[in-house]
Amino acid sequence: MDIRPAATLVLTRDTDEGLQVLLLQRTWDAVFLPGFYVFPGGAVDDTESHARHYANGPEDAAISQIMSLDEGGADYMLAAVRECFEEAGILLAQTDDGQMVTADHPAHQYRDDLFQGKVSFADLCHRHGLTVPLDRLAYLSHWTTPPGPPRRFDTRFFVTAAPDGQTARHDGTETIDHLWISPAQALDEHSAGTRLLGLPTLQTLRLLNDFDTTESVMRYAHANPPDPAPSKRWPAQKKGRTVELEPGAPAYDEARKLDPEGEGSTRAEIIAGEAIEVAAGVLRVTAPNPGMMTGPGTNTYVLGRERFTILDPGPDHAGHIERLLELTGGLIDQVIVTHTHMDHSPAVATLKARTGCRVFGLPAPEGPGQDQSFYPDDQPEDGDLIVTEAGILKAIHTPGHASNHVCYLLVDQQLLFSGDHIMQGSTVVINPPDGDMKAYIESLYDLLTETITYIAPAHGFLMGHPGEVIDYLITHRLAREHKIERALKSLGHADLKTLTASAYDDVPPALHGVASRSALAHLQKLQAEHKAAVSQDQWRLLD
Repeated sequence: MDIRPAATLVLTRDTDEGLQVLLLQRTWDAVFLPGFYVFPGGAVDDTESHARHYANGPEDAAISQIMSLDEGGADYMLAAVRECFEEAGILLAQTDDGQMVTADHPAHQYRDDLFQGKVSFADLCHRHGLTVPLDRLAYLSHWTTPPGPPRRFDTRFFVTAAPDGQTARHDGTETIDHLWISPAQALDEHSAGTRLLGLPTLQTLRLLNDFDTTESVMRYAHANPPDPAPSKRWPAQKKGRTVELEPGAPAYDEARKLDPEGEGSTRAEIIAGEAIEVAAGVLRVTAPNPGMMTGPGTNTYVLGRERFTILDPGPDHAGHIERLLELTGGLIDQVIVTHTHMDHSPAVATLKARTGCRVFGLPAPEGPGQDQSFYPDDQPEDGDLIVTEAGILKAIHTPGHASNHVCYLLVDQQLLFSGDHIMQGSTVVINPPDGDMKAYIESLYDLLTETITYIAPAHGFLMGHPGEVIDYLITHRLAREHKIERALKSLGHADLKTLTASAYDDVPPALHGVASRSALAHLQKLQAEHKAAVSQDQWRLLD
């Protein structure tokens, strides 16, 4: 899939209540991010460079250098200005006397023609004697859509003060609403599930929330251009040969961390029983239990060099247990579990019998799929610290996937052992009654407050960019919740099966049985928030 260049313009304004930004709501029929609130922006047009003649400020070479490009940086800026005019009706341009365009300037009459491609941006500037003040824009961030969505964009974000005397107007085609809002309020509404915000928008709002004025934002952006996003392929080994990993590939972040010189010494595959040192004093050993729910298998982490702590020992598989005993020489002092699903904790009993280790974890709740043989010696509370040879582990209670789920943060190395709270390559199953969607999303927000550099999941490779990973998971869940709400509003009332068929129409019918469990978890979250109710198996929205 081609990754298209794109540009976004963050418009800010100062008010008595503080800094505000302009957000537009995408149409519900959009292929990409339907119903989401975004900043104005879109793809860079092939003819964008024709408008360079009408640009004021730094030359393309200087702009490109700041953006880590060989050339064409000015085209991203021009695209951001053009898209803002098309989508929001605000034109960042100057007349021949150096004044900013106002609301009554005749150029506004050509907004639709520009949107429909009847005129180019260069044509518009030439016809009205306009210049584009690129020196009023600052480069704010760089985002590349990860693999998976139907469209992928390499997007540069810019920020500028909204020109005085112009009023925002959504286009009514690609965007159906607009509003000026403070970053803090937008973030609060996203957390409450009342406003859909995508990952780049969320991260940008969090950045802007630290500033009170446009001037302070612009000073920061000019002084702190973003680091270049990874774009270089990284070599790794797979099935005995060297492969080139694309940015965003499952093994990419791990390969860059473990093989910073790019010598191709890491693996792009997970092999059961193979010990991989993923951090100082931390080995990953994967159990031989691959499957639809476990991916390549359950990861066990071995912490220490002389005396050992085992995290998530895995299923009661004799070969896997013997491998752990071999790697540690049986010198296992502690065993820690994230939760008691059957692929995580059953090996505890054998290790306890063989080594006399101390066991940390929360008891198994009632219900199928839980390891009722698990008996902990210690039940860590949220925030408790556990000493290991690899460093101090901080327990973080993260219910959602399971009520007794705990993540552990290796504090000094900023490495989060996420268990099944965050997995690679798939969303986590939230299966009521023990699975709780409201608790799951709240637990994800809790993790955003921690200092984390890498995530070590129970299934998959190391994951970098933890803030982005967590924001994506939150956004994905809230987007599905909005779809369930819209389906329920359309149906009036419905049973779970009918609602699942409507809200999960993008999922193959053969998977609707599994999807219905997630749908129920969303409905129960809405019920707990007094947004929905159920009577005689019929769900409805509350006014």
